[in-house]
Order: sequence, then C-alpha cells, then structure tokens
Amino acid sequence: MITIDQVSFQIRGTEILKNINLEIPKGGITALVGPNGAGKSTLFSLMSRLNEFEQGKISIDGMDISKTPSDEMAKKIAILRQENSITSRIMVKEMLMFGRYPYHKGRPTEEDRAIVENTLRRFDLYDLRGRYLTELSGGQRQRVLVAMVFCQSTDYLLLDEPLNNLDMYHSRQLMRQLRHIADEHQRTIIVVLHDVNYASAYADSIVGLKRGELVLHGKPRDVLNSDNLEKLFGVDAQVVDVNGHNMVMHYL
Repeated sequence: MITIDQVSFQIRGTEILKNINLEIPKGGITALVGPNGAGKSTLFSLMSRLNEFEQGKISIDGMDISKTPSDEMAKKIAILRQENSITSRIMVKEMLMFGRYPYHKGRPTEEDRAIVENTLRRFDLYDLRGRYLTELSGGQRQRVLVAMVFCQSTDYLLLDEPLNNLDMYHSRQLMRQLRHIADEHQRTIIVVLHDVNYASAYADSIVGLKRGELVLHGKPRDVLNSDNLEKLFGVDAQVVDVNGHNMVMHYL
C-alpha cells in the first residue's frame, strides 16, 4: 500500500499540491485523472523521490520513502516519466536491460537476459530488439520505455501518461497488457491518463486532482458521473453505460 499523509509541495512559493491524503491499495490499477496543471505528475515525482518535499509523509508498504536507501527503492517502485528525451544510440534490447540495473549492477546474468527477452515478446518488441531508439517512431519508443519499467520487476509501477504517441490500437493493447500485469503478476500500477474512458474501462479506482487538491477518489462506477466531471474538468458531458462501464461522451 502507498500511503500519502498530509503532503504539500511548493515551487517558488506557488502551491502545486495542497495537503493530499490518499491511500492506494496494493494490487490492481489506480488511474490519476484531472486537467492540465492539476499536480498529477508532481505527485508521481514525490512518490518516486524525484522531488523532495518538506511537508507530510509518503510510505510504501510501511517504509518511509524519505528514509529508505535508493537501492531498496529501485527494487520497490519504478517510474516512467512524462518527459523522456533519448538522443544517444541505444538499442531496444539495451534499453530494456537498463531496467534490470538495480539487480545486475552492470553485469547482466542469464536471468536478466531471460527477463529482457520475455518482455520483448510480451510487448511485441522482439522484432525491434536490434534497432536503435532514434530509428523508432514515437509510439514505438513509448512502448520500449514502458517495457523497460516492467523489466525492473518492482511491486509498484508509476506510469505518467504511457499512452502518449500511441495510436488507437496500441493504446488499447497497452491498457490490456497493464490489466494483465496487474491481475496475473500481482503488480500495483498507478497510471496518469488523460482519457477518462480508459480509466473507466481498465482501472480499479480513480483519483481526481484539480489545482493541487484531491477532488474525488473511488471506483469508476461510483465517481464517473456528470456532476463529478463538471467539478473536475468543467465540462458538461453525458455518461452512458457500455458493458458495465461508465463511458463519457465528452466529444459532443
């Protein structure tokens, strides 16, 4: 379980997060949604210790992240950031091996190689394994980055907008894979999504942030309704039932 207790965060005197209290259960998929600038990526950066905070406490399975050694954290939680600028000539298979670094420390074992090969096949990247990332499309690179995070074999995966640059087919395929990973591998996945319909279809719970404050938290069927969408996004949208999922008709 990830416990966020009275966490606030400021940048040059501007409040980005305001007294966030949240418990994310172990297992399943939790989707973070909200308008641009809501603080979703900032919350991710605090949970993964990419940014330090002065107020509040975050713990993972009872471990205070501010007091946990970095090598232990790297085996507990992995993050895919929204901004990933890759300019060096790195092959796909080498990129996935970076995800194993907390274990092999620069000396990959047969187990590490087996995990990388299995992950290449799982994410439909095997035929691209010898290609350089600079030769791939934006969507292909995004899939490689998600696969690298999966290779880290952590209990918790933080994915900040993993559907960026993915077309309709690969977006759905990735969400299906994340659902399978959560169910079959008992991983806890926290994912930032802009499309609330993907959150409704694949997440176990939804967390809504707006202007740095927690606005809603609950199961998709309970929280995805017209009133909450108006409160969170400022849009008047119809919500309809599609195969037991609340789907938002926000395009009309």
